[in-house]
Amino acid sequence: MTQTPVATDETATPAGPPKETKATARSTAPETPAEQRAAIVRLLIVIAAIVVVSVIAHVGVAVAVIASILLMIVLHEAGHFVMAKLAGIKVTEFFVGFGPRLWSFRRGETEYGVKALPLGGYVKIIGMHNLEEVDPADEPRTYRQQPFWRRISVAVAGSTVHFLIALLLLFTIFFAVGDQGLIGPSPGTGVKISGLSALTTGPSPAEQAGFRVGDRIISVDGIVFKSYDDLHAYIQRHPGQTLDFAVQRGGQVVHLRPTTVDISKVQATASAGAAAPTATTPTGFIGFTLDPPAQHFGFFESFSKTGGAFVSYGARTFSVLGGLVSAHGVSNYADMLVNKKAADNPTAVRFVSPVGLGHLANQASQNGLEWTLLLLVAINIFVGIFNMIPLLPLDGGHVAIAVYEAVRSRKNRRYHADVSKMMPFVYATVAIIAFIGLSALFLDLRDLVAVVRF
Repeated sequence: MTQTPVATDETATPAGPPKETKATARSTAPETPAEQRAAIVRLLIVIAAIVVVSVIAHVGVAVAVIASILLMIVLHEAGHFVMAKLAGIKVTEFFVGFGPRLWSFRRGETEYGVKALPLGGYVKIIGMHNLEEVDPADEPRTYRQQPFWRRISVAVAGSTVHFLIALLLLFTIFFAVGDQGLIGPSPGTGVKISGLSALTTGPSPAEQAGFRVGDRIISVDGIVFKSYDDLHAYIQRHPGQTLDFAVQRGGQVVHLRPTTVDISKVQATASAGAAAPTATTPTGFIGFTLDPPAQHFGFFESFSKTGGAFVSYGARTFSVLGGLVSAHGVSNYADMLVNKKAADNPTAVRFVSPVGLGHLANQASQNGLEWTLLLLVAINIFVGIFNMIPLLPLDGGHVAIAVYEAVRSRKNRRYHADVSKMMPFVYATVAIIAFIGLSALFLDLRDLVAVVRF
């Protein structure tokens, strides 16, 4: 699976402490308890209808993944909320959703509630910067008046939550679900062939070469691959070439030599439990479905493997982000916007909109629980790292300001940064994020239109 950065609602409208810009829509909120109860009932009916339709349409798991991502955003905000409360900073609002208020209650100085559009959540922390006007009586409890370590803890809390979620999901895979070679190598076990597909014009290369269901692939061209993803990518990179497979069958190792076909030029039927493969660029295809064995690990070994996998995913995310902002990456991304074939290349790396995310969630759910959990892992690590980019309005921008103020401050003389001087950079950052979101949406809608035949 190609690691794909994801442009979620949270990255398109960056999550983090600067929540004073969110509209509260008080004028359109239900005012009486009866109106609030009726609004909540309507919302529950809509949610129930979505669940029923998704189950009937056999996309229940994909919908559950989308719901998990929305919950992830709420937990991001909960991280900011908890750290601000622990620091004694005044928090005036914590809402799930956006738009008109459906239901709320006040506990102490904070209003909690639900809004009409279940697209995440937000928390309002007072006095995030010097441009915000605050009641003088509340000034000592603003974010901007807190010591350095308090401000840092609040700013990084959201990304910390994402990293903790990713660690928990990785541990769940190693300890409970089992790794089928998607994360780490499965030495000596190989990946099992669970199905064979044919070409519309006749047998597939797998059938011609004599592959059987139950065969275990040990190596290809003498290479033992660390993951199913690497093996699949190797086959795709060799259209029209003969590959040497070492296959374990009945306690013996046999060698099979299929010649791959270019799936962009031929059509294949779907094997059991898999969709028919397609491609628009030269892509190697043999015609089998792989079912790697699930490896479970002990409690303490799972901790070790979780740490290693987290570091690996983090490094790959940094590498992908670095590649996207390079001159070559920007040029490739621009080419994808005007050239559909470039965007359809299996090795292409680009941002994904909520529309594309739904497609990825559906694909992951069809491939099994580990794929689904790894998609959530990749999203959490990406969003956690992306949100730490040191530019406002991202959380990393507040970290950068806190560090800058600490460097400029002197004993008994606290330095306060003037955010108004940073506004051109803020506008530029928002414009770039908006472009990423809109361009990702364009690419995903273009793919959707190409698939749907009217």
